Amino acid sequence: MNVYVRELVAALAHRGAACTVYVRRDDPTAPAEVLVEPGVRVVHIDAGDPDFPKEMLPGIVDTFSDGVMADIEAIGGTDLLHANYWLSGVSGHHLKHALGLPLVTTFHTLARVKAETGDAEPERRIVAETDVIKCSEVITANSVAEAHQLQRLYGAPADRIEIVPPGVEHALFSPGDQGGARRAIGLGDGPVLMFVGRIQPLKGVDVAVEAVAALGRPDATLLVVGGASGSDGPAEVERIRSRIESLGVTDQVRFVAPQPHHLLSTYYRAADLVLAPSRSESFGLVALEAAACGTPVVASAVGGLRTLVDHGHSGFLVEGRDPAVYAAYADEILSNPMLAAEMAMNAAERARAYTWGHMADRLMRVYQRLGDRRLVDCH
Repeated sequence: MNVYVRELVAALAHRGAACTVYVRRDDPTAPAEVLVEPGVRVVHIDAGDPDFPKEMLPGIVDTFSDGVMADIEAIGGTDLLHANYWLSGVSGHHLKHALGLPLVTTFHTLARVKAETGDAEPERRIVAETDVIKCSEVITANSVAEAHQLQRLYGAPADRIEIVPPGVEHALFSPGDQGGARRAIGLGDGPVLMFVGRIQPLKGVDVAVEAVAALGRPDATLLVVGGASGSDGPAEVERIRSRIESLGVTDQVRFVAPQPHHLLSTYYRAADLVLAPSRSESFGLVALEAAACGTPVVASAVGGLRTLVDHGHSGFLVEGRDPAVYAAYADEILSNPMLAAEMAMNAAERARAYTWGHMADRLMRVYQRLGDRRLVDCH
């Protein structure tokens, strides 16, 4: 989501839209305001202790909203609000009514979708998401699958859903020399599989680990690029490490700390394939970035991954969560250089259709149409 917001506002600014991004201060030393580039300012809002865990953030949404409203009034107003994630949606809902502004909401993840795959969220989040959806002028979906979920699980009106897929920065994420990438990060010549993302049950790191064990190739390496997420994150990391030890693949799994976004392309290029075994995924930015680098993806057949991965053409989609199936598809790529090369070319070609510029153009049209709409009244 951080990548999404950063790239989106930059692309909007290049099209003449002045954007202010409001974030809760999580660093006491951060300045009140940062001009990122012409047309993009980031404002840090004081709302609760900077070290508050995510689970406590719902309690400070009102304070955050007050800070945002004060800045909007200080700069002479704004044309619209675009909220990202459900907590920002709650804030945006309040500000919409306080300021009489249209509200666009992008959720990125949905509580009821996560619940269907065993990742339960608090009921207050479901209630909040329902209220925000009911009152948003536009709800953007990252994929057709997410649009269907919004309608099926929340009753979102179809005429207020806009499908606006994210993009990828092709100047950074593009095919390159695999050998050079491996030397840069200290890898040898053996097969390299990669997982990128937060270490939490939703993302399926355990499936990736068990797939490497099922692959039965001692020369294969799994890169796990990412860190613990949420209050349960450290426990999940320990669970994964214990599972790695019990499977006897300790020497085959290499943990890599979260990387600056612009450095991830080196890791994608170094890999023979990327595993994306998420339980749910509204879009799947990792799969898109990997494809843009010409790296085939073996992904779960859920959400936006169904759109990004063309089964048998640019990668493979897996129904269910059987690590043996992931291993079989991985082996098919690793054992067939011709297939791997063809998939690499197809993946890169498919990714070219996704750019942040196209996304910004689409959103600019959505924003402009809001000026002609009567605001939704949810009271």
